[in-house]
Amino acid sequence: MRVALLFAVLALIACTRAEPEAVPESYCNQQLFEGSRFTVCDNEGGELLLFAAGKGSTPMRSFGEVVGRVDVDRVAFGMNAGMFDEEGRAIGLATPTHGSGHPLNLRDGPGNFHMKPNGVFMVLAGGKRAIFESDKIPEFRAPPRLATQSGPMLVIDGKLHPRFEPDGRSRLIRNGVGITAEGKAVFVISEDLVSFGKFGRFFRDALKTPDALYFDGSVSSLWDPANGRQDSHAPLGPMIIALKPVESGPGHEGPAKP
Repeated sequence: MRVALLFAVLALIACTRAEPEAVPESYCNQQLFEGSRFTVCDNEGGELLLFAAGKGSTPMRSFGEVVGRVDVDRVAFGMNAGMFDEEGRAIGLATPTHGSGHPLNLRDGPGNFHMKPNGVFMVLAGGKRAIFESDKIPEFRAPPRLATQSGPMLVIDGKLHPRFEPDGRSRLIRNGVGITAEGKAVFVISEDLVSFGKFGRFFRDALKTPDALYFDGSVSSLWDPANGRQDSHAPLGPMIIALKPVESGPGHEGPAKP
């Protein structure tokens, strides 16, 4: 009788014991290069969404504002993606996932955006990721799914931007995107203050990206849900939200909420 009772108690304990919670998978990992830390994010071919305000629309200035526009469970990561004015609107080409955008900007001027050559990150109609110098964008049969212009270019056909010093005195938290030889888009934010030269070398030498584009500095921000990170230290402009891949393959994910 006692043995039967013991087995019954053990069975009850086994049934009521909570299953361990699965640890969320992060699509971002940290790498060390030349003594500085960099976080590299890759959503493994999942869909990319661009939130950028056009003329007459109200800019969203934080990842928190984007939360109501996407299925958060599907978000791999988010990152600011392109330079903007005081109101948060893009100052260069912006083709967002929804709504109107902003035209290409080839003007000269001060600041990092105008450190020529600058460039445009695109997701083409067929899903290919690409970076083009702003004045060398080819003609397409179909418009790109998204585009965001920023600058300067960090790496151009395997070479660093000609105006970069090896390790200049300007040191900031910086972020950008590179395209590997296989066509993969990798998004990077530095965790330490780094120069343009070091940031460019990380893309060229560590990530082996023939082309890379600078997004910004100082305001550079990352949303990494799996690690509970949602930077909110500065108002943002254009933002890329990277969705997790699905079994049906790249380009088949559902759109963001309108």
